[in-house]
Amino acid sequence: MADKFDLYAHVTDSIIASIEAGTPAWRKPWTGEKGGAPFPLRSNGEAYSGINVLMLWLAADDKGYRAAHWFTYKQAKEAGGRVRKGEKSSTVVKYGTFDRTDEETGEDRRLPYLKAYRVFNAEQIDDLPAEYYGAPAEPARDLGTEANPELDAFFVATGAEIRTTDEPQAYYSPAQDFIHMPPIATFHDAAGYYQTLAHEATHWTGHKTRLARFSRFADRKPYAFEELIAEIGNCMVCARLGLIPDFGQSGAYIKSWLCALKDDKRLIFKAAREAQKATDFLVKGESVEAERAAA
Repeated sequence: MADKFDLYAHVTDSIIASIEAGTPAWRKPWTGEKGGAPFPLRSNGEAYSGINVLMLWLAADDKGYRAAHWFTYKQAKEAGGRVRKGEKSSTVVKYGTFDRTDEETGEDRRLPYLKAYRVFNAEQIDDLPAEYYGAPAEPARDLGTEANPELDAFFVATGAEIRTTDEPQAYYSPAQDFIHMPPIATFHDAAGYYQTLAHEATHWTGHKTRLARFSRFADRKPYAFEELIAEIGNCMVCARLGLIPDFGQSGAYIKSWLCALKDDKRLIFKAAREAQKATDFLVKGESVEAERAAA
């Protein structure tokens, strides 16, 4: 008997893989990508919703797809296309209800169901009309975005090692204990750069030589919890620096993690406590630097 499909485990594992590869697909405010993670659309142009958006974003980012449309095998054939041999499908889910009569009471009950099915991105399918295919990936572009000396000074004062290369990825490496950032010139605006840096700096505080969060949250599932901490920490640090946090994006980001963790609302409060500790640690670095300058 085949194992029962576990939606939450599938999504959580996909998210963890995205974290381990760098910044998750839906938070990349800079140019230069292997894909583009466009908003996913069904074969008829209707937008996906809910957890399917997150799952297809992850799949598109992993494979570098820039096409927005996704097809079942049958839909691809009906549109005149052919799924290429050897292509692997991605998982989406359908929610619905069905009626069942209770054998004891005779009453009709409406019960929910969850069904998984498989889809292919347009880039995995030959002979579709041209409008279904995405544009080729673009290299990183110098947009002329300039650094803010005061904000740079804040992050330098934390003591974090911040490496900048042309690699279009932002991440914190726990093993080597450094933050990697793409050049600020490749970001669409300076706020996006410093919000991303605040997120990664919050991760940096979790190292064993600082707040030692990683040793307390050591197994795989708490990766998602750590992302909650980092995103809330990002908002707190931005508020401390006088930047207006992108609460719309952060709210959607946090909601995605809660959904992956079976919508445990209590985690928000736990994560907020840890994020406050991280923010206090980062701000303390600024205070120490100011005291040294004044001495």
